[in-house]
Amino acid sequence: MKILDKLAILADAAKYDASCASSGADRRNSSSSGGIGSTEGMGICHSYTPDGRCVSLLKILLTNFCTFDCAYCVNRVSSNVRRARFTPAEVVQLTLDFYKRNYIEGLFLSSGIIRDSDYTMEQMVEVARSLREDHKFAGYIHLKTIPDATPEMMAAAGRYADRLSINVELPTEGGLAQLAPEKSQPRIRAAMGDLRWRIEEGKEARKAAKTMRAKPPRFAPAGQSTQMIIGADDADDRAILATTDNLYGNYRLRRVYYSAFSPIPDASARLPLLSPPLQRENRLYQADWLLRFYGFGVDEIAPADGNGMLDLDIDPKLTWALRNPEQFPVDINTAPREMLLRVPGMGTRNVGRIVVSRRHGGLRLADLARLRVPMKKVMPFVSVLDHHPRNRLDDPARLRAQLVPRPRQAGLFD
Repeated sequence: MKILDKLAILADAAKYDASCASSGADRRNSSSSGGIGSTEGMGICHSYTPDGRCVSLLKILLTNFCTFDCAYCVNRVSSNVRRARFTPAEVVQLTLDFYKRNYIEGLFLSSGIIRDSDYTMEQMVEVARSLREDHKFAGYIHLKTIPDATPEMMAAAGRYADRLSINVELPTEGGLAQLAPEKSQPRIRAAMGDLRWRIEEGKEARKAAKTMRAKPPRFAPAGQSTQMIIGADDADDRAILATTDNLYGNYRLRRVYYSAFSPIPDASARLPLLSPPLQRENRLYQADWLLRFYGFGVDEIAPADGNGMLDLDIDPKLTWALRNPEQFPVDINTAPREMLLRVPGMGTRNVGRIVVSRRHGGLRLADLARLRVPMKKVMPFVSVLDHHPRNRLDDPARLRAQLVPRPRQAGLFD
């Protein structure tokens, strides 16, 4: 099979993997090594196709052959799809060719399981090793690792890759047992725990070696991430966010990605016939942000006495505010930063600007407008020197109707 035919098959097979982050990677360039490529510590700039796919990384599978039969996976062993397999040398050459043409800034490599987990990981590590050592490639490398691989294989992967990831696959252990019985959540979590330990051990070793001329090599400096499929099982948003919160707390993940389930050919009767609304995926990402940067807890975003699902019409922070009108209005000039972050429409950057600006005097509506605050969304929830929302918070249902975005005809490139 020609390499372009392989690329068409294996790039398409990789489209279900989310990989749009590279922050935390080392700053590197190849000016001193005579190699090729560079990375910046703040992450890769992405470009997107009209349907939202990220194209800044060469995102491919080493092979879509797989010995597993996960019901939700288009590449499962029982699936009737075209199969292909790259050699490590072919992936290396493709990466270098695309990089030299300025099409990509790095490589995202995943794979189906062939022979066994160690053999598959060995092939993937060989790609990263060859790029780093044989070609002095200094660009970004993300390897999707396999939980059942030996610790030695994981250690080798972390030496060459900027970021490693292990997919938890589904939000709950019950869902995984039903749809992917060959996989084990305890084994997946154990592998993630081992990665966390290795990453932290590497950081501590480099801190201890500050005075040494030759520092120990970094281990996956951009950390680890994971991905879960949404809508393939019956897990609600509350269960998904509880799993997410646990993953961030116990494994120090850089990101948890959510991928809406897509119906696949010859699907099992255990799977839903339709994919979940893409807006559900969007709301989960917004809720994820609230967990990580805004001080919210799972019970605040998706309370136990609710139906377990996020509101698709309005964002999770606005939902919380309308559910807790007694917390508002917030006095912009005196409220602590933690409360300002809970105001709908207020982001971390806006809050930082407000905290700095109010040191020099009381703020008015005109000041908020100059700070680029989204006034329509913010005004019902805040008070400043020349504004108070008065009784607008007395009727949350009416306020919600005013703030819900109006339906509009979608455009071709929306």
